[in-house]
Amino acid sequence: MRWDGLIWDLDGTIALTEREGHLPACNAAFAALGLPISWSWKEFQSLLAIPGNELRMRRALEALRPPPSGLEETAKKLGKLKREIYLERFLPYTRLRPGVRRWIQDAQARGIRQAIVSTSDEEQIRALLALHLPEEAGWFSPILGKESGRKTAADAPLHRRCLAEWGFRPERVLAIEDSAVGLRAARAAGMPCVIIYNDYTADQDFTGALWRGASFADYSLERLDREMPAA
Repeated sequence: MRWDGLIWDLDGTIALTEREGHLPACNAAFAALGLPISWSWKEFQSLLAIPGNELRMRRALEALRPPPSGLEETAKKLGKLKREIYLERFLPYTRLRPGVRRWIQDAQARGIRQAIVSTSDEEQIRALLALHLPEEAGWFSPILGKESGRKTAADAPLHRRCLAEWGFRPERVLAIEDSAVGLRAARAAGMPCVIIYNDYTADQDFTGALWRGASFADYSLERLDREMPAA
């Protein structure tokens, strides 16, 4: 097989978390602080190009007229509260993408290294793995989230850090993403990228992807290796 490693995105790729988890947690945090903000799913979808819910919420605070006093402190408090609400109340409503467990298990059986690179913070990543992939959670190393750096920065620091830790050439590692912003980060690190889009990323521009599809259940790593062109 042409790949020595897989670098997975989490939200929207391994699991459907945005509509079921992050959106209601954001709205509950806004309400808990008495802020006049409540996003619809349509509004939230328009914000997904902004990397990370804390940044999205901060932008919403900055757009208020007048903005809240002590904006920086409010933004930090809001982010902490949203994380707690997500973990305690809404994480159980999230679910794995169909077929994704089979890909993860197949990679492990083939001796392919696996990591997660995400805009989510690492506590949320580990909590989701513990809930939905308890047997497989230990197979992901490293797990790099918001605390480790900005995934979508122009020089793709988290992807490059993962490659350096593994000692693999970028062309030998496959990124698995659901969005155009994730695709750009992977390609900035010189990695081929497969897109498994979902209902809210399907219309994005995936130019440069090695392949794109709607479901993990439609393909397998072996079939990709056999049928996909060289990166």
